[in-house]
Amino acid sequence: MPQSSRADDTVILEIPDHPGAGAVDLQVEEEDAEPPAEELMIADAIKVQSNKPSLQKGQHADDVAALTEFYRTRTGPALWLTTAGFSERGAALLEVIGKADNWGLDPTAFPVPPKDYKPSSAEDQAATELAISLAALKYARAARGGLDDPKNINPIYGHEPTVRPPAEVLKELSTASAPDEVLLELHPKHEQFVRLRKALANAKSENEDLLLRRNMNRWRWMPEDLGATYVWLNIPEFMVYAVEDGKTVESEKALVGATSSPTPVLSADMTEIVFNPERIVPPAVFRRDVLPKLRGSGSFFGGTPNTAVLDQYGITVKKGGRTVDPKTIDWRKANLSGLTFVQKPGRTNIMGNVQFLFPNDRKVFMRATTFGGKFARDTRADGAKEPRVDNAEDLAARILAASNGTSSATVRQQIASGKTSRVSLTKPIPVHLTYFTAVVGDDGTVKTFGDIYELDNLPAATPAPAEDASSAPAAGAPSSEAPDTVRKPINGSLATTSP
Repeated sequence: MPQSSRADDTVILEIPDHPGAGAVDLQVEEEDAEPPAEELMIADAIKVQSNKPSLQKGQHADDVAALTEFYRTRTGPALWLTTAGFSERGAALLEVIGKADNWGLDPTAFPVPPKDYKPSSAEDQAATELAISLAALKYARAARGGLDDPKNINPIYGHEPTVRPPAEVLKELSTASAPDEVLLELHPKHEQFVRLRKALANAKSENEDLLLRRNMNRWRWMPEDLGATYVWLNIPEFMVYAVEDGKTVESEKALVGATSSPTPVLSADMTEIVFNPERIVPPAVFRRDVLPKLRGSGSFFGGTPNTAVLDQYGITVKKGGRTVDPKTIDWRKANLSGLTFVQKPGRTNIMGNVQFLFPNDRKVFMRATTFGGKFARDTRADGAKEPRVDNAEDLAARILAASNGTSSATVRQQIASGKTSRVSLTKPIPVHLTYFTAVVGDDGTVKTFGDIYELDNLPAATPAPAEDASSAPAAGAPSSEAPDTVRKPINGSLATTSP
């Protein structure tokens, strides 16, 4: 009698009594066997499903358009399914999408079927294929911060996320041996993003978890390449850094805009530095602080116009670009809209001795200030939206050395001359005005800053009363606020980025 020996649950080996009496016979138990996975040819069913209006619900129009076009011309097998269920590539994609929370994303934003789901009908298989592709496209968009327009979240934001074109993403996903890695590669590579993600895994509270996610998302809006040399001003930190090759080489305190005139968040290239800049006095400031003196006071009839106030503030009156003698103007009837008031450099000019120009749609720039005492405060949100930099001449020297090879001695001479001069940068230097309320130090410690513009939707410290430094052309008035303890700068906290 032949003896039976079961090698496993599915195969029976029939061994004969005498060697050589017969060949080994393999018999598969049909009740335990599963049909082999084969390519699933459902191109026509996919085309039908892709034309249904329900496909667009909750999806970005560009993703839907790319998906429809991709499958319209595709005649090959399904990407993520086989005749036996999900393919290895499809399962890998489901795995990474299901772990979106580990990357600071909301996994419920990417609806996909469970791993053990086995669609049977062609219609269901096609719908499943499309659902996975749409979820992958939405994940790709989210990884680059493109689920929402930052400007719609708050007008302070000026960045535009660099979302990968969905057609390119689909093409890469369809050909990659590891489509899950394609999605993961879309997340930011900046060192701070990597550190924030690690900190997220150990968040100690719901508020900290939310705070870290908020700041991770702001990194998704940043340019992928910050620049080999760049200037970084972090608004909630009230600090500005010069960074070269990933290292902080200059750290200075900064004044940012008050809550009523917030400093915008943007990135732009610095193209020019102005030494001893002139100032165009805003008409409202001129009307409030200078015009009453020009019209005279102390007399029932208004008194004699006092044009000496213009000399006091170093203000020249211009009309159509030409200088006008202020004594020839009847200031009681003058139409200020046709006049320009230019203030020369000097101690009464709040522009200070340096102005940094980086053209942008918010028309904002950085500059020095003659209100130097305000840098002694701990909370430095005050006045107009233009950031003001302590020791601006040092920052200018650092930038010009990196861009033009200019010596610091030359910079000092230009400033000391008192004359207005404009220096173009040979190599434009990127400037990043950011709003990061949480950063992670080299030791992994999360360091937080006050949410001065209330963008985190978390409890924040009450900001100090704002003073409008730009409201008067005169300078040198003592601050009425006693200096607080100065925050120690975080050297390198925002300086490192992956190559």
